[in-house]
Amino acid sequence: MKNAIKPQGCTNLKLRQLSRIVTRHYDSFVADVGLKITQYSLLSHVVKLGPIRPGDLARRMQMDASTLTRNLQPLAALGLLTVGAGADARSRLVSATEAGIAKQTQAQQTWKAAQLALNEQLGSERVVALHALLDSCIELLGDDEALDDAPAA
Repeated sequence: MKNAIKPQGCTNLKLRQLSRIVTRHYDSFVADVGLKITQYSLLSHVVKLGPIRPGDLARRMQMDASTLTRNLQPLAALGLLTVGAGADARSRLVSATEAGIAKQTQAQQTWKAAQLALNEQLGSERVVALHALLDSCIELLGDDEALDDAPAA
């Protein structure tokens, strides 16, 4: 009888280690335009989906609402995003400013360079396989709605 394959180690630890390495890689590229990759990703989502309610944006990005609020503040302080009044007194809308749209366009070039460099370093076949594995895991564990129309980042 064959031995069943048993995962070794902590999946969360391995994912966090890989995430930190990949984040540093992307950060080294988008730093050229004064952003971190997390800021570029947030800005890209708002440019594509905005004006959007913060709660909807948090869901789309699979992010906690308080984390989103904390991450919006530096981009708003830089004049790249605005958080303004929504349809009623209790709602808010996040929008990209003209400067934010210009910054996202500029940063997109550095993001693309980072992606191509990662593809080169890991090999395109491995990146395609990694994306397929991650997408299937997200589908099994997460919310499909968040993946719909998500911008690259």
